[in-house]
Order: sequence, then C-alpha cells, then structure tokens
Amino acid sequence: MLSKLFIKNYALIKSLEISLSEGLNIITGETGAGKSILLGALGLLMGNRADSKSLYDENEKCIVEGEFDISGYGLKELFEEESLDYEANCLIRREISIGGKSRAFINDTPVNLDTLKTISARLIDIHSQHDTLLLGSANYQLDIIDILCGNASLKKDFSEAYKTYKKSEEVYKNIIQESASFKKEYDFDKFLFDELEKAKLESGEQDSLETELNINEHAEEVKIKLSEITFLMNSADQSVLSGLYSVSNLISSLSKFSEKYNSLKIRIESAVIELKDISGEIESEAETIHYDPQKIEKIKDRLGLIYTLQKKHNVKSVDELIQIESALQLKLEKILNLDEEIESALKKKEETYQKALVLAESLSSSRRNIVREMDEMLIDLLRSLGMPNASLKVTHSSSAMNSSGIDEMRILFSANKGSNPQELKNVASGGEFSRLMLALKYIIADKIALPTIIFDEIDTGVSGEISIKMGKMMKEMARNHQVFAITHLPQIASQGASQYFVYKDDSADRTISNIRQLNEEERIVEIAKMIGGEQPSAIAISNAKELLGVN
Repeated sequence: MLSKLFIKNYALIKSLEISLSEGLNIITGETGAGKSILLGALGLLMGNRADSKSLYDENEKCIVEGEFDISGYGLKELFEEESLDYEANCLIRREISIGGKSRAFINDTPVNLDTLKTISARLIDIHSQHDTLLLGSANYQLDIIDILCGNASLKKDFSEAYKTYKKSEEVYKNIIQESASFKKEYDFDKFLFDELEKAKLESGEQDSLETELNINEHAEEVKIKLSEITFLMNSADQSVLSGLYSVSNLISSLSKFSEKYNSLKIRIESAVIELKDISGEIESEAETIHYDPQKIEKIKDRLGLIYTLQKKHNVKSVDELIQIESALQLKLEKILNLDEEIESALKKKEETYQKALVLAESLSSSRRNIVREMDEMLIDLLRSLGMPNASLKVTHSSSAMNSSGIDEMRILFSANKGSNPQELKNVASGGEFSRLMLALKYIIADKIALPTIIFDEIDTGVSGEISIKMGKMMKEMARNHQVFAITHLPQIASQGASQYFVYKDDSADRTISNIRQLNEEERIVEIAKMIGGEQPSAIAISNAKELLGVN
C-alpha cells in the first residue's frame, strides 16, 4: 500500500507531504483544484514522461517520492531479478532537474525507466474513465480469467516449461541454419583441407629448408672455405692443432712447479680435444657439400609451395598453416556429425514441447471450467450497477501454443437489449467500461494481492442507487486492498475510511494546490456541499450525516 506521498515543485504544488490510510481513501475537491495533478505526480512514479514545464519553480528541481508497504506483495524475487535490494518499506523517487532531465530511484538505487515501470506496475494501478485500452487487451482478459481460476502456480510452471521449449527450439533452428551454412562451404573447406593435408607440413621445416637452400646455392664457396679451415687446423706447417700440441707439452713440463700450471695444462688439453672434434666435423661437413642443381630445385619447389599456402591463408609461418589445417579438419568433422546433432536437438525440442503442452492443456481446462461462473458473476454485478440489459459472454478457441498457453479467450459484451455481445473495444462506452472494470476488479480482489488501486472519477455518468452500490463495492474491495477513489458523488465519498480534500490556496502571490485529510466534522460539511452546493442547507447536512452514519 501507498503509505506516504511527498511532492515538491510539481505543477501547482509547491510542497506537500501526506500520510495515507489503509482501506478506501476518498479524494474530493473543486474542479481544477489539483486532483489531476496528484495523478500526474503518481504517473511520474510509474515511469511516465517527465518535462521541465511541469516545474512549479523553474529554478528548482522537482521531487516526487512514494513510500510503499510491500510486505504482502510477494515481490522479493522480482526485486532480485532487477538487481535491487528488497525492503518491506519500498521508496520510489523521481526527480526532474531544472533542464528537464529526469532520474529515478528505488530504495535509493538509480534505475532506468523500464525497471521503474516494471516495479511500479506491481504497486499502483490507476484506472480512469477513459482507460479502455487495457481491458480491451486479450492478454489482460486472459490474466483475469487465470486469477479467477487460481492458476498462478500452474501458470508459472507452464511459463518456465514454455521458456525451456523456446530455448530448445532456438537451439534446433540455429543448428539447422549452421548446417545449411556449413554445407554451402563444405566443398571449398574440403579443398583447402586436402591441399594442406597433401602438403604434409612439419613445424620448423621452413627455416630448415631456407638454410639448406642458402648453403646449396653457395656450395662451391662453402666447400672451399671449409677445406681451407681444415688445412689450417691440421696440415699447415704451423697448423692450429700442432701449435696447441706444442703448447700442451711445454705447460706439462711446468706443471711440476705449481698446481696452477697443472690446471692450465688440463684446460689446454680440453681445448685440443674440442678443436679436434670441431676439425673433424668441419671436414665431414665439407665432404657432404656438393653442388646439386636437382636438389636446389626440389628445395625451391617445396618452399614455393609453403610460400603459396601462406599467401593464400594470409599467414607467415608453417605453424599457423598447421593450425588452420587442424581447424578445417574439426569443421569438416562437425559437418559430417551435424545430422546427429540435428536429430538430438529435434528430439529435445519435441520433448520440451510435449512437457509444455501438458501444462498448457491443464491451464486450458481450468480456464474453460470457469467461463460459465464468470459470465454469471459479471452479469449479476453489471445489472446491480444499473445495466439491466447487459449481456456478456467469454468465448474460447484453441490456438497454437504461445507464452499464454493454447487458448484465445475474449470477453464479449453488450449493454443493450437485443444486441449480440461483441468485443469490448467495439461496443463499450466510457461509463460502461468503468463499471465493467470495477466489476472485474471486484471479483478478483479476493484472489490476489492487488496493488494500490486508484479509480479516477470512475463514477462519471452514475448517480442514485447505482452510485451507492459502486461505493459499497469499493469499500468491500478495500477490506483487503488499499483503494483510492477520486469522486464527485457524495454516495461514494461517504463510503471512505478516510477523506482527503484537494484545494487551491490563493493567499500568496501565486496560486498553489494542496491537500489535507478531513476530520469528521469537515467530512460532513464537504459531503453536504457535494449534495447541496457551497452553502449547504440543513437538509443537506442531515443527508451527509446519514450517508456517513453519524448522528
């Protein structure tokens, strides 16, 4: 319920704060006093468009804040879905800056307008005489039927099963599309893979081949120099090795004088061994080098193939080509296995569809069972609300499964004798819509935790006994729900547990709107004015007391 409302710098309201009551709250006041301004402020809390033109003082920001007791609304899960802290006393605030930019907060957490609308829609329900769009909606009508059936748990189970089915259907469609795309590319991918596989690429071979080609193309120069090195190390008059042998002999003769010389001798001997090994390797290498045009051509052909493949695939190494080959292989294998994936996805889709269908059929059965009872309840209420010739019929037809189930159900209505019921949007006037909406909300009031309901002059065009009946219906609804009624009828105003008076204050330089709660004496006078005008007679006063049930 809405427990407090604070409005600052909005339209004709400079600043007001009001505590609100449980049950039926009546709002009355002169035409143009600001009742619609209150609704506009509440509309901001519901995510309606904000405008800097709404500011009372253009140099200050506007603030509208509502405090709600939501302890019985079962909204904790919704708050978690929206990543909001849940508190039993929920604060919703909307601010409009001087430049017209708006911000919204829930429990002091900034939120976007979509989140604000999602949350506030569960807290406030404003119904005006001209609010016909909602009742004309097939989904809204189906929601009413589900509430009357007590289908909340079954509907939740179906919704989850339907979402699971839609996900599996999406997976199946994606695999089908992927399969079609892959199969279009299969021949080309197979050609690329075969080309790479045939090349039998090996990691590191490019560097090895380029080195080998470089040596073979300069074979004569390399062989001559290697031979010269071998000669200098072994065969020359002053060869490197013979010189080292002499050094080794000399240092050996000194080793007896010092351990240091012995250590040098060991190092020189190691150098001799290493140089002999190097000399032998150079000699062997020289023997292997021969100028071979055929070998050179073969290496060039292999490198040419590698370079061509690198250019084709826009890479710079053999390792990258090997990775591409591996990826192509996996893709080709996946294409070959797609039929199995498609079959598995189709089976999952059909299984999840059947599970959802079973729940949808249970929903449908429950809905069809309530139709006759709903018809009778609504017709009785409408007749008591001054529509003796009202006829109403809830139609049913089956549909393909959607997020609501497998039913198409519509409320058909006629207010006139001899006229066949038709869709609401085609036949109901504003006053008829108002009474039908009141009847619908009346019969579902005991079924669910409705949000705060605000009826904005829903009694337009109604008087006498019918207005008394409407007031009693609102009062009865308000036993379990907070209800606000903006009314001009004393019969309805008298049914309220609390009454608030909206008025204009012209005492300052600029007119402002304000609101205050009336005490018992003030209520008597206000209702008497509603009966007999600004100067109510004793009879009007007496009638007001009678309506209020006071002496």
